[in-house]
Order: sequence, then C-alpha cells, then structure tokens
Amino acid sequence: MAESKVTGIIKTLNALENDLDSINTKVSDMKKQLAVKTQKEIDVLLKEIREMATKEAEVIINASKKKASTESAKITQEGEAKLSEIQSNVDANFDKAVKHVVSTVLKA
Repeated sequence: MAESKVTGIIKTLNALENDLDSINTKVSDMKKQLAVKTQKEIDVLLKEIREMATKEAEVIINASKKKASTESAKITQEGEAKLSEIQSNVDANFDKAVKHVVSTVLKA
C-alpha cells in the first residue's frame, strides 16, 4: 500500500512538473508577445511624435520666415528712405561741390 501512495505522489509530482513546464512555456510565449506588442506601440508612438515635431517645426519655420520677411521689408524701406535722403543731399549740394572743385582746380 505504501508503494501505491508513493507511486501516486510521484505521478502527482510528475503531473505538477509537467504543468509547471507548460506554464513556463506559456509565460515565455506571453513575454515574447508582450515584447512584440510593446515594440509595435513604441514604433507607433515614435511615428506620431515625429509627425507632431515636424508639424511644430513647420509652424516655427513659417513664423520665422514671416518675421524675417517683415524685417527685410522694413530694412529695405529704411534703406530706400536713406538713399532718397542722400540723393536729395547730393542734388542740393551738387552745385556747391562743382564750384568748389572748379575753384580748387583753377587755384592749382
């Protein structure tokens, strides 16, 4: 009788060991599946973040371009105003300059 109890315990332990092996295999498979799903989710999130960053960069670049264009137009306008002022000064003092040059040439 004792032998049948020992045999029963051994069979039970073998079954338990088989169950543990099966569970370990399933856990291993689940870990692999989880790793794959995690990597897929990381890839999706990375793609979304890149798209968001690209859109934000485009907004910043467009704002910078607009600001640069505005500043460029302002600088151009100021330059044209200065050029006009210089031209007016040259026109206003042209006769004086010619008289001075002629006077200097004649004295020499």
